[in-house]
Formats: sequence, C-alpha cells, structure tokens
Amino acid sequence: MSKMIHTPGLVSVDDQSSTSSSFVIEPLQSGYGMTLGNSIRRVLLSSIAGAGVTSFKIEGATHEFTVVKGVKEDIVEIMQNLKRLRFRVYSDEPQTLRIVKKGSGVVSGKDIQGNADVEVVNTDQVIATIDDDKATLTMDLVVETGRGYRPIEESTATKQSDFIALDAIFSPVQRVRYKVEKTRVGQVTDLDRLSITVDTDGTITPRDAFEEASAILVNQYTALAGKTRVAAQEPAESGTGAMLGAPSDDNGLLNTSIEDLNLTARTTNALVNNDIHTIQDLFSLSDAELRDLKGFGSKALDEVKDKLAELEL
Repeated sequence: MSKMIHTPGLVSVDDQSSTSSSFVIEPLQSGYGMTLGNSIRRVLLSSIAGAGVTSFKIEGATHEFTVVKGVKEDIVEIMQNLKRLRFRVYSDEPQTLRIVKKGSGVVSGKDIQGNADVEVVNTDQVIATIDDDKATLTMDLVVETGRGYRPIEESTATKQSDFIALDAIFSPVQRVRYKVEKTRVGQVTDLDRLSITVDTDGTITPRDAFEEASAILVNQYTALAGKTRVAAQEPAESGTGAMLGAPSDDNGLLNTSIEDLNLTARTTNALVNNDIHTIQDLFSLSDAELRDLKGFGSKALDEVKDKLAELEL
C-alpha cells in the first residue's frame, strides 16, 4: 500500500445558478475532508474581497439620531438599508456616489448616480421612502473595497464631522455548506469526498470565490513550508465539470495579441499594463488572479470570457 498522501482533484462543479455552485473534491486522505472543508469555508466567509458603503451624508442630517424631513424612515433604518447594497468596484480608491431624489416615492439602488468604477448590483434594494411631494433627499455615499468585517471605529469617516460612519461587511459570500462522505480508489476504501456549496451575493461568481479562497490558503501554507516538499500521488482524473485549463492550440490562436481581440480600450489597457500580452498569458492565470489585476475587475473578466467563447477557446 502506498505511503504517499493522496492529492485531490476538483472532479465536478455544478452551477445551480449565477449565485450558487457546488464543488466536489476527491479523493482526499482520510480525515482531510473535514480539514479542507472547514478551512476553505472559513476563508470563503472571512477573506474574499468585496465592497460596501462605509459612510454616508444626508443633507440636513448631522448624526444618526436626526429626523430627515419628508422621509418616512429614520437614520438608523436608512443605515441598515445601506448595508444591504452590493457593489462591484473596479478601483482600489474609495468612491463617492450621490443620490438626489425629488418628490414622493421609494429611493432605491437604481437612484444612485454611479460612475465608471462602480456598479450597483442590487438596484432594487430600498434605501428610503419620501412621503412628501415637495421634499428632496440628497445623499452622498462612500463605497470602499475590503475583506471581511470592518468595525465603525476603524472607518475614516469618523474623522469627517459631516459624514456618518457605518460598520462594513465586505464579504460577498453569504453562505457556505460542506459535506464529507467516504469514497474509494482501487482497493483503498477509507478516502474522503468533500462537497462544498457556495452562495454569493451576485457581485462575484461562486467559482471565482472558491478559486480565490483556495489561492489564499495556498499562499499561506507555501510561506510556512519553506523549501520542504512532500511527494504525493497524482490527482485523480477530473470529471466533465472540472476547471478548464489552456485549450489545444491547433490554429495558433494562443499567440494572438490582446490588442487584436477588439476588447474595450479600458480592458485592453488593464491587461497590457499588467504584462498580459497574448491569449496564452490569459490562460496562465485563474479567474480570481485576473480579477485582482490592477485596473481589471469582474466586468472586464466577463468581457474577456465572452470574447474567448466567441473564438471557441
């Protein structure tokens, strides 16, 4: 019997929706299903990059206990609604967005005046309700990127007297469930199969979140391992739902220049500025690594995927 530790493979990915996917990993050494499942779950819930409102200002309100004339909700209710807004942000810098709503009606995410670096995902999220035809609600929102949870005491808004700070939950992962079952390889029957289901808020795909969490763990363990390497068995063959690697290049397409793909100028410049010059360079990076490139983001990643699909890659 081999004394080497089994190396697992991602054998299937079931995309149940755009915000929910299940991943099956096997074969794992006995007991490793719980070890990997718990560690990946913790990283998914605490360390995936996201964005949220970290402070806001309402014209005529100086603190959270102020009553806003013509608005049904009090400031505390508005604060809770702002925390539920979800964004895709394509910049590392804090972004200030404005809402100006005149007359009675519901104020929601679609009323936020965005810019090229910010996209509101849940535009139907209610922020406030104006119940006076003559009233005008003017708000400024500061949206920042981060990981995990940031308490209100750490907000930069505490230094600005006219802004009200919010504690921010940046994580785009809403729920992670995992299950460990027994599996076998040949005569070895005490191996583990790990199934992980990831639900996100729509600002990132479950697959991207899963890859990012795995990459974070790899970086952490690699830093501790030093130069030590342990022999391992080859991973099992992946199923039809496994992650895609670089395709065959019968037509020589992988050497095609990024500038010849007719992508938008913003996406092209972001790739070239990060030393991504050919399609081959694209396939050398995971989705999570591409999305983390400076000036890149999920919107640009979707554009690149569409273009590669068009080229049947």
